[in-house]
Amino acid sequence: MRKFILRYLIPRIIQTLTIIFVGITVTFIIPRLSPNDPVEAQIATMMARGNTLDAQSVASMRAALTEMYGLSGSPFEQYIAFWGRLLRGDLGPSLANFPTPVSEMIGQAMPYTLSLLVTALIISFIIGNLFGALSSYYPKNRALNVVEVLGQAVRPIPYYIVAIVLLVVFAFFIPILPFSGAYDIGTHPSWTLEFIGSYIQHSILPIATLVLVGFGGWFIGMKSLTSNIISEDYVVYAETAGLNKNKILNRYIMRNALLPQLTGLAMSLGTVFSGALIMEVVFGFPGLGMLTMTAVYRNDYSMIMGITIYSIVGVAVAVFLMDLIYPLFDPRVRYQ
Repeated sequence: MRKFILRYLIPRIIQTLTIIFVGITVTFIIPRLSPNDPVEAQIATMMARGNTLDAQSVASMRAALTEMYGLSGSPFEQYIAFWGRLLRGDLGPSLANFPTPVSEMIGQAMPYTLSLLVTALIISFIIGNLFGALSSYYPKNRALNVVEVLGQAVRPIPYYIVAIVLLVVFAFFIPILPFSGAYDIGTHPSWTLEFIGSYIQHSILPIATLVLVGFGGWFIGMKSLTSNIISEDYVVYAETAGLNKNKILNRYIMRNALLPQLTGLAMSLGTVFSGALIMEVVFGFPGLGMLTMTAVYRNDYSMIMGITIYSIVGVAVAVFLMDLIYPLFDPRVRYQ
């Protein structure tokens, strides 16, 4: 156990913390390289709404907004103050929804994004790997060949194109599913059967989009891996010994082929996360994607930084957890 902690756990904790530190530092630097001034943009927005302010009021507002955005002082002082607030969990108030804290709004939107992300990732991972292994082991099966063609055809299509096609087909031409929102109008988020049923119905199309696009990658990867394993001596020996084909596929082929796929699962989290954000915009889902788009349109500087930081930390921690449980699936890592 001590060897595991020193040689496996601690290096990966350091690696994860380094990734988070670098990512957040880049998040701090990039907005400050932009020619747009969020303080002036906020003042211009208020003036455009018809607010009449004298020069002294504008100067006071500029000073207050500069302090609120963390833009006072030198860049190094801003950086130190930024980390100080961040470590206290203070991401500042949302400028578009002042004075609501950014962390509160992200906390309200996060469950919607996670529900799409986790559900779609699990479904696409399971069916993609299952059909990929079956297609490799039973290459003459026509139904599996059709599935392979469909998976390869959908894989390179962008998320939003698949989303629009599903939306047009199942929400307009065949109106069996809702086309926008996360629940019916008049329904309030709660742990009631009415809300849960409405939420599941509204989630079908976004999840289906993520599954369709992600399925092809898992299918092709698994088929390639199982094609190499099928020719291994232990598989040939098992077939010669007359073992049941399903038993050979499950115990000898899929279990070994899944190990590289688990690594791919961790690496794909960022891509699937970005796809989930796009889905929310297309389907009007009130998650981080819609929150990000609204923040961009309304120049909500604090919200954009907050969502970016949450995304960096979330993906890095998810990869770390996947890396941490990997030895449970691969004894070679455990023994090393």
